[in-house]
Amino acid sequence: MSTNLEQVVNKTRLRLIPFMLMLYILAFLDRANIGFAKASYQLDTGLGDGAFALGAGIFFVAYAFLGVPANLLMRKFGARAWIGGTTLVWGVLSASMGYADSEWKFLLVRSLLGAAEAGFFPGMIYLTSQWFPQRSRAGIMGLFYMGAPLALTLGSPLSGALLEMHGFLGHPGWYWMFVIEGALALIAGFATFLYLDNTPEEARFLAPEERRLLAETLKAEESTKATSKISDAIKRWPVWHLAIIYMIIQISVYGLVFYLPTQVGALMGTTVGFKVSLVAAIPWVAALFGTYYIPRYSDRTGERRITAAMTLLAAGLGLGVSAFASPGVAIVALCFAAAGFIAVQPVFWTMPTGILSGAALAAGIGFTNMFGAFGGFLAPNIKAQADIFFGNHMAGLITLAIITVCGSAAILALRTKKAPQPVPSES
Repeated sequence: MSTNLEQVVNKTRLRLIPFMLMLYILAFLDRANIGFAKASYQLDTGLGDGAFALGAGIFFVAYAFLGVPANLLMRKFGARAWIGGTTLVWGVLSASMGYADSEWKFLLVRSLLGAAEAGFFPGMIYLTSQWFPQRSRAGIMGLFYMGAPLALTLGSPLSGALLEMHGFLGHPGWYWMFVIEGALALIAGFATFLYLDNTPEEARFLAPEERRLLAETLKAEESTKATSKISDAIKRWPVWHLAIIYMIIQISVYGLVFYLPTQVGALMGTTVGFKVSLVAAIPWVAALFGTYYIPRYSDRTGERRITAAMTLLAAGLGLGVSAFASPGVAIVALCFAAAGFIAVQPVFWTMPTGILSGAALAAGIGFTNMFGAFGGFLAPNIKAQADIFFGNHMAGLITLAIITVCGSAAILALRTKKAPQPVPSES
């Protein structure tokens, strides 16, 4: 990478990544905050464990099926309008969870929230491919993926503190958690219309020669990829292989996300509140470090497959150990699990961008994300059913750990080319 191009990429990174990161923090928090409210929400609404697992997972059904068309619509209408609009809609729906005081309302709002968020995450992945050269994408995606652990690191004490508002103005704590966190997404949606540019050619923060250099570099990369038709995205076995791997990763992620607060509460022998939420944030702090360093290691070495497989293996082993260990060791094991689950994903997402291009890339990312979304649906239900079948509340964690290890093996079975290694900058 030449000095000039590197400067343009750095300038683009400083402009886009903090904003994308902020949006992802809000999106992840709005889909996962139900895990913090689990105990009190179920108590107040009479929701059973099976219904909670179904509602936690049903978010991902509409999310899955709408991922591909949403990505293609973003390609047609532009990132600013599409991402800004969907953020406004999901903010309203997330706040509406405060009024979901029965099972049917819970299932309905969670379904609609999944539909609203369907276009966001695959849109963000596609957006990185439109703004950043291939050789720097793992590091870029690593920065973006820090949104998940940041959402849970910052969101854990925030959600815990909002739950402590129980009784304020006659509303339960979970009401305030949903309404306030949804309102934050509404504000971010309006900001998106003012801040985001659609393409490098339209970038207001770049000089004309910088816009031209970045656009030409990205177009040159696109021209080297043979795939250009949407149908090619679902006809190729590597795309299906990647989709299955991503589904397994998401089974692991959401098996932990939806139940970590209550699991930590059980380890501490208390209910979920501010104190438990602080301890529950520890694994996500570890995930921040993993998400920062592991993708950069992958960019530096150009190695994707082995790096991703070993990272996911560490996550699976950490999850398994947490089911048997003492409270202190279990927290450490959960740190490895959280770091592995999150850090593997930015490395993973360099793989489809190296296979597909153009409209096929938009469809392929949405298709892969669709399978991952089904993982989000399966995760809480697999855990709940395993606990019931084996009559042990740790059986679900062990089952998820085994699935995660299988995902690591599936990555090793994938045949990919090493990414181009960065060229040292000119002094």
